[in-house]
Amino acid sequence: MAGVFAYESSEIDWCEDNYKHSEHVVEYFNTMSSFVFFFISPVMLYLLHPYAKERSLSIHMVWIMMLFVGLFSAYFHMTLSFVGQMLDELSILWVLAVGYAIWFPRRLFPSFIKDRSTFSRLVMLITVITTVSSFVKPTANAYALNCFGLHLLYTLAIEMRCCTDPKVLRLAKMSVALWVLAIACWIGDRFGCSFWQKINFCYLHSIWHILIVMAVAYGSTLIAYLDANYEIPYSLPGLQYWPCDKWAVGLPHIVLKSTSKTRKRC
Repeated sequence: MAGVFAYESSEIDWCEDNYKHSEHVVEYFNTMSSFVFFFISPVMLYLLHPYAKERSLSIHMVWIMMLFVGLFSAYFHMTLSFVGQMLDELSILWVLAVGYAIWFPRRLFPSFIKDRSTFSRLVMLITVITTVSSFVKPTANAYALNCFGLHLLYTLAIEMRCCTDPKVLRLAKMSVALWVLAIACWIGDRFGCSFWQKINFCYLHSIWHILIVMAVAYGSTLIAYLDANYEIPYSLPGLQYWPCDKWAVGLPHIVLKSTSKTRKRC
């Protein structure tokens, strides 16, 4: 049992040289870059709070879970242990599950599902089964997670077909671009390691960490904006960027021009 906690007990070893900068940290830059989750997640929790308070406080679970993704990612890259790998990958799976349960459009529910609570229970059941089965073939987990990502992109594409708002379209394009760049870094590190070692640049997985947390920030805000238009249309949701809305780059968030407390009641 102790073996699964041992250093380098995982079958996965990323491109970065092991123990190059510390005798206690296997992949130093991959470990340090995981801490970007601890900077972005609290900010997104704060920025999305007005929307979550109006829609459902359960929405905060997405970014609370992202904190655990950062924690388990740092632990995994520090040790390359089997337990670290499983915690890292399964925490991502549960972030996706929570996102599906909260935000998946009602009109796309299977015909036998009539409400979100039933859909959420189904998602949780599937996630528990996937969690247990993931121990059978751990190396396949990352590929399965990326397939989930592709399905999310497909769902977004369906939702965006009728959108004409330039600010929303820009957010969608940035979300996809960040996700594609992140996946390119992940694939490049996984399958092109010999090339990157030749040019002494073994940091693509570290860059993946930064790009993927930004992709989640952009993508989850886009999904939340579409959700707000469906579920709480009276709030007149809009998009802004933190720290300055006029900047070309920032963290997107939703602003509500009206709430259940301020709207007129007849």
